[in-house]
Amino acid sequence: MLIDLTGKTALVTGSTQGIGAAIATGLARAGARVAVNGRTRESVDAALDRLRGESPEGSFLAAPGDIADDGGARQVLGALPEAREHRPQSLLQRLIEPEEIAHMVVYLSSSFASATTGGALRVDGGYVDSILP
Repeated sequence: MLIDLTGKTALVTGSTQGIGAAIATGLARAGARVAVNGRTRESVDAALDRLRGESPEGSFLAAPGDIADDGGARQVLGALPEAREHRPQSLLQRLIEPEEIAHMVVYLSSSFASATTGGALRVDGGYVDSILP
């Protein structure tokens, strides 16, 4: 299963090590531009060096800041000004298509889902207040 995220930008919070770094690497290998986040500039810079060494084809950028406080969150958003443009109530701004549900089923049937339990999986396009205006 090839997942192509070319042209997408992902902010991975807490991505200087561990699970966050693994997620950042996976997204970059799929073609996404990845904003690496950690509480300090130093930790982000060290992570960027490691990630670029492990995934030289990846596109990474620094987004340092502690997202647990307002000032840090503003600092992170400053590194990604386009993030402010994409805050819809529904992530897709439309109803989902049957093929989109099929994509999740294919994923769940693949080896990519080996650690996915299914306890919290939803294919609904994001939060919607109501279908009717």
